[in-house]
Amino acid sequence: MDLPIRPRRLRSSPALRALVRETAPLAAEEFILPLFVSEKIAAPVAVASMPGVVQLTEKALVEEAAGAFADGVRALLLFGIPEVKDAQASQAYAEDGVVQRAVRALKSAVPELLVITDVCLCEFMDHGHCGVTTFDGDHAHVANDATVELLAQTAVSHAHAGADIVAPSDMMDGRVGALRRALDGAGFTDTPILSYAAKFASAFYGPFRDAAESAPARGDRRTYQMDPANAREALREVALDIEEGADLVMVKPGLPYLDLVWRIKEQFGLPTAAYHVSGEYAMLKAAAQAGWLDEKACVLEQMLAFKRAGADLIVTYYARQLARWLRG
Repeated sequence: MDLPIRPRRLRSSPALRALVRETAPLAAEEFILPLFVSEKIAAPVAVASMPGVVQLTEKALVEEAAGAFADGVRALLLFGIPEVKDAQASQAYAEDGVVQRAVRALKSAVPELLVITDVCLCEFMDHGHCGVTTFDGDHAHVANDATVELLAQTAVSHAHAGADIVAPSDMMDGRVGALRRALDGAGFTDTPILSYAAKFASAFYGPFRDAAESAPARGDRRTYQMDPANAREALREVALDIEEGADLVMVKPGLPYLDLVWRIKEQFGLPTAAYHVSGEYAMLKAAAQAGWLDEKACVLEQMLAFKRAGADLIVTYYARQLARWLRG
């Protein structure tokens, strides 16, 4: 006699479902909160395309970070907006740059908070590209090796200021190895590198560029950020970054690339992060404000999907709200 197979037996009660759950519950310690500090403003400025996200003064940044830490968030990802931009991104690696000052203030006020600094040049370049750039009409040519030299200087300046982790997001070839050599040469052998190892030329970044004031003035970033169609290339990029010394790797964006989060974690086993990017955040906010979905339920489900796919860390603008929901 063939007996019926009934998977529903293990779903019959909350206790039974919890007993056989395959993915551990979400925890506030797994979330990284992106924050924007600007030296152009005298008071916090709301980002219209990202409800709830603001550009912060240094003082407001410290207050927000301290509040997030009290809520249970243990790490933030810091982006800086300088008052002056130029063609060499000189404020990106200046000792008294906006990021460097902010890192010192954060580590003084909330020393146990992990401060991760985004290492890129787009916010500091007067043309908005991620490196030293020349133009042929609207085509932007970014000089890889010259850019890598500036990125290494930037990472070392962040480490000098007290950054706990540096996170190169530029997608230049060889930048992880260059950062590792520069950090080691400056005595920062214990400073980890979180590489944006698989960062795609995505349509989901629009609101971020409003927040960071980093939209390219001409051209686009497709010559250095990855083609969304390419998965095997992403695995190669990750392998190269690990060979060069990356300690953690990240996939950006998150939800459209969960297949790669899974494959990268399975293949390499390194601590793996997923970035729940500005466009994903803005869509949820807009739908929730229109009353079309349950914001809390959808956000928790999306975070669980990241974790189920293999993400150990999740960068999300919802980090502080998530910590409160989980605590409550």
